[in-house]
Amino acid sequence: MTITLEPNAKMTTQPHTLYVFDFDGTLTTSDTLIEFIRYANGTWSLVGSLCRMLPKLLMMKLHLRDNGLTKEELFARHFKGMTIEAFDEVCQRFAAHHQALLRPKGVATLRRAMEQGARVLVVSASVDNWVAPFFPGVDVQGTQAEVTDGRLTGRFLTRNCYGQEKVNRLKQAVPELKNNRQQYYIVAFGDSRGDKEMLEFADERHYKPFRK
Repeated sequence: MTITLEPNAKMTTQPHTLYVFDFDGTLTTSDTLIEFIRYANGTWSLVGSLCRMLPKLLMMKLHLRDNGLTKEELFARHFKGMTIEAFDEVCQRFAAHHQALLRPKGVATLRRAMEQGARVLVVSASVDNWVAPFFPGVDVQGTQAEVTDGRLTGRFLTRNCYGQEKVNRLKQAVPELKNNRQQYYIVAFGDSRGDKEMLEFADERHYKPFRK
């Protein structure tokens, strides 16, 4: 798929420019956790899990239950005990078969930033195993799944990469930001409450930028 940026698109090309993209909803048209479960286990398996977890999902939407804990439980229902090799294979196939989930303007902006020499990161609450195959060569900071003895435990190794955790992971990936914030001009792209802190941390912020 060949994607080109619109001629009048504005790009920031300072020597130490850092472009930071959210994934779900910003670079994609839908939540990829749901799409990934549907792809890996089928629609009826997904529907069954959503029905069983409906009370917890409603509590999460009302901010009465931690979203990371809820997502971890949904993830465990479908992938606990799976070998990491089999999981990564499904992740690779999912990305290859779901390029249509990507927003062309978003991908074009990301690619142009890389071509112009800026540092680019995708910071996502989704598990990085299925995010990274969409963007070969791009630094992806996502929620990481725990693996023991070669199998998924159903738990997350890191905190859910959401809200303030996105800023924490950004600083972890770019250590210079901890002591010399002014070294980078940060351009951030997001679309939801989970991106609020990341957008506020940036010098230039774009909310739902690729939907027109």
